[in-house]
Amino acid sequence: MEVQVAGLVGIYADPRHVIAYSDGEVRQQFNICVAARSIGGTLQGSAESTDQRYVDPSQLGELPMHPTRRLRLEHFLDTSWRQPYVG
Repeated sequence: MEVQVAGLVGIYADPRHVIAYSDGEVRQQFNICVAARSIGGTLQGSAESTDQRYVDPSQLGELPMHPTRRLRLEHFLDTSWRQPYVG
């Protein structure tokens, strides 16, 4: 998918959020989240994807996801944000 970046939502790092994968890999969360709009291409998965689809924002509460991912989506959907989140 081709996108045009519209702005920075936030920079997310939490030393308490450590992810241990089933293959033994361990990572600490660090994420730079941008707002973008689709300008071409098609939605496709990758080796890291189990599902991909467009979801209406009103349905996000029904989807299972880690609280840190939900926080990023909430920050993106909050149209009153003027400064990127850093934390």
